[in-house]
Amino acid sequence: MKKFINHVDDFLAESLAGFAAAHSDLVVLHNEPVFVRRKDLKRGKVALISGGGSGHEPLHSGFVGYGMLDAACPGQIFTSPTPDQMMSAARAVDAGAGVLFIVKNYSGDLMNFEMASEMSEVPNAMVLINDDVAVENSSYTTGRRGVAGAVIVEKLVGSMAESGANLEQCKAFGDRINKRTASMGVAFTSCTVPAAGTLTFKIGDDEIEVGVGIHGEPGRRRAKFAPADAIAGELLTAITEDLKPAADAELLVLVNGLGGTPLGELYLLFNATRLWLEQRGLRIGRAQVGALTTSLEMAGASITLCVLDDEMKRHWDSAVHTPGLRWGM
Repeated sequence: MKKFINHVDDFLAESLAGFAAAHSDLVVLHNEPVFVRRKDLKRGKVALISGGGSGHEPLHSGFVGYGMLDAACPGQIFTSPTPDQMMSAARAVDAGAGVLFIVKNYSGDLMNFEMASEMSEVPNAMVLINDDVAVENSSYTTGRRGVAGAVIVEKLVGSMAESGANLEQCKAFGDRINKRTASMGVAFTSCTVPAAGTLTFKIGDDEIEVGVGIHGEPGRRRAKFAPADAIAGELLTAITEDLKPAADAELLVLVNGLGGTPLGELYLLFNATRLWLEQRGLRIGRAQVGALTTSLEMAGASITLCVLDDEMKRHWDSAVHTPGLRWGM
């Protein structure tokens, strides 16, 4: 295992210390229990909190700041944070309008966020992200997994909360976005969790895992390597069969790198996506390309489509200022 690391047990603490120091103008790191919060809180605003296992950066800590999250609770690599982290974060960022928990659909995350929701004295609600169309069930979750669609929900609901919407409105908006969002990914290589020191799964040099999860969970099938157009076509077929967008729909397209894929390849994959959609009369209204929901150093990518409406486009375009996303400021 070759990684920038001192001691395995200190990996998360040292990484978070570096993150907080690099972005001290935007975030504050709290220890015991660990969470990252927005430096400048806004009174009277619904607070958004997300979190999950580390290893998916910039998700979630990298999206703490103006127009997105108010706090993020990082667990150890690919391991859920604990309820005390979430409850402490809720107390720290509650600005008088309650807290909305945004949770990816994994068993550990869901169980711990639900416990925090029930025990917290802060008024709260929850949005569950389950955008992965690759499989209906896995050992990590009941139902569909939550993957890169979380970025879209956090951005859009973060904007709505910033504009002054109440907790009920923010939850309803988040649920609506989730229903209009679908993703699917493909992996070329595995990744190595530092505590394990070995590859999460084995895959041949001429093979790909179609429908992989962001922790290395298996997907729909193990297949032979294929050109980018063919891979994009398989992912998009599954996504559009699930979403069933109307002929005149505008789509937000997110091409997301899993950690080990060069940006040039991601733009090539976006171009393949663009051509596939255009051939079927589907329009791209907004686009984002980059490594936003990663799986350590895994080579591969995912495609996410979100069916937009005017309200969603307005909130996507609104200003955001976080370590991982920023525009309009």
